[in-house]
Amino acid sequence: MSARPDLHQHYVWACQNLGQPENPFIAHVLQEASKNDKIRCREGITLKIAGNNNLVPARRVTDGDLQVLASVLCNTVYVTGLDLRYNVLTDAGAKHVATFLQENSTLQYLNLMFNDIGTSGAELIARALHRNKTLAYLRMTGNKIGNKGGMFFASMLQINSTLEKLDLGDCDMGTQCLIAIATALTQNKSVKAINLNRPLLYTQEEETTVHVALMLKNNSSLVELHLCKHEMKNFGVERLCEALYENSSLRYLDLSCNKITSDGVKFLVELLKRNQTLEILDLNANRIEDDGAIYLSEALALNNRTLQALSVVSNNISGKGLVALSDAMKTNMELSYIYIWGNKFDEATCMAFSELIQTGRLKANCTDVEPYEVDGHVHLAELSHGLKKHYYWTPSCGEVTNKTANASLAIAAVSEH
Repeated sequence: MSARPDLHQHYVWACQNLGQPENPFIAHVLQEASKNDKIRCREGITLKIAGNNNLVPARRVTDGDLQVLASVLCNTVYVTGLDLRYNVLTDAGAKHVATFLQENSTLQYLNLMFNDIGTSGAELIARALHRNKTLAYLRMTGNKIGNKGGMFFASMLQINSTLEKLDLGDCDMGTQCLIAIATALTQNKSVKAINLNRPLLYTQEEETTVHVALMLKNNSSLVELHLCKHEMKNFGVERLCEALYENSSLRYLDLSCNKITSDGVKFLVELLKRNQTLEILDLNANRIEDDGAIYLSEALALNNRTLQALSVVSNNISGKGLVALSDAMKTNMELSYIYIWGNKFDEATCMAFSELIQTGRLKANCTDVEPYEVDGHVHLAELSHGLKKHYYWTPSCGEVTNKTANASLAIAAVSEH
């Protein structure tokens, strides 16, 4: 057996060679990594150097720190994941990322979430991915790359054939690049999951939704699609549903934080009656109200047996609609995850969901409410479970072992590893 590689020692040498002071947080992570048994066996590990780590005093990673780290990891074949979220990397740091992606042939997961990378940094990273053949999962979430930065990623999607998951949520992208990305995905056969949350749209015409719908008619590889905060109304939902009649690959559809009403739910109901692949539907923070909840419950009770997770959090639903959804779960045994917090709970709602949980029909970690009793009356308390519980953070103490608290990972998995 070969000697265990010492990442920390290599880091110390690299700091000296490049005249860069050591970052104690990076040094700590590399010391711990060098003790990892997976490294001895040359198995892949993910280095978690997230700036929001609360268990270790974290000095956020700068562009200079990243230059040193990249030189250490350039030929390190057993590091397959790099988590650099919530640091202070800028376009200068993106240059080091791009160089690393062109030289490294083992990195599969890269998380740059919520740094300070802009348009020119996005161009460098996207161009590096024209030639990179190993990266499968890239998170650019929260970096304000803008419309021009998004266009570079759209161009990259026409060339790259290995990237499987791309997160461009909260990146201030505009109409032009959303249409370009949708057009690229019409031909791209490798991307399985894409996040296009919260673009900056200055129109009510829903052109971007129409182009996404056209893409879904032709794309047969996309498994997971996030369209949160797209100003989507019932017209847009209708276009998406028409497209999904012809789509047999999409399993996770996120329509949260839009302007969908009960009339828009009618189109989703028709889709649920005919579609045999959709497993997760996120309608969080719309306004489907009781009528929409009843339409959904009827489709789930009578017609659909493929949907496994449903979120109707904060949809102005009262007891009538919530009880209807609980009744649907008694006949539909496939629906395992349901999230309802933020609606109008009455005693009938509390009793209905308490019964589902107590009888074991609804597992306690597969919903976001927990029953408790005061003076003979049942109430519901909020739990932290949800479809995107670990979207912004993961436990610092280790891996997420209970994936049922985050249904999107458990059902439509596109791994970070």
